[in-house]
Amino acid sequence: MKATPLVIPDVLLIEPKVFGDERGFFFESYNKTNFDGAVGRAVDFVQDNHSRSVKGVLRGLHYQLPPKQQGKLVRVVHGEIFDVAVDIRQGSPTFGQWVSQILSADNKKQLWIPEGFAHGFLTLSDTAEVLYKATNFYAPDLDRSIAWNEPAINIDWPSGVEPILSEKDKKACLLKDAEVL
Repeated sequence: MKATPLVIPDVLLIEPKVFGDERGFFFESYNKTNFDGAVGRAVDFVQDNHSRSVKGVLRGLHYQLPPKQQGKLVRVVHGEIFDVAVDIRQGSPTFGQWVSQILSADNKKQLWIPEGFAHGFLTLSDTAEVLYKATNFYAPDLDRSIAWNEPAINIDWPSGVEPILSEKDKKACLLKDAEVL
């Protein structure tokens, strides 16, 4: 496994070692010892989530408040997404900044998004299935959203894809009005 810090160094691009031949491929999608070593601390995942989305579905920017903040290890098993993490940690030198990666079933890359970040993605392929491990259980009373098109964050979403939003995401707030960590 190769772990590469992104521009916001707490967010890591995880690239597993893939063994492939004419029969197909094999890789470890998660190994606790290797992952904890890459992150620099013990991480305990308590919940696995699986979503399926059609092209244009934009989910996010989601996060949970303390004491139920979630770190997420995100990967795609079918299709392709534009995955985004936004730093919402008060006092962080990268507060309000974002990083992104294209994650796909083909490239098998994963994104580690630690606690203190909002997360979202845009489905680029006709359909995409996204799996992510979470460090805390879903807590609806502490679940929050920041608007995907928040001008203060200014995410450079891929052009040519009209976002399809949930009612929750249509009502998401601006960063200045968000309860941040």
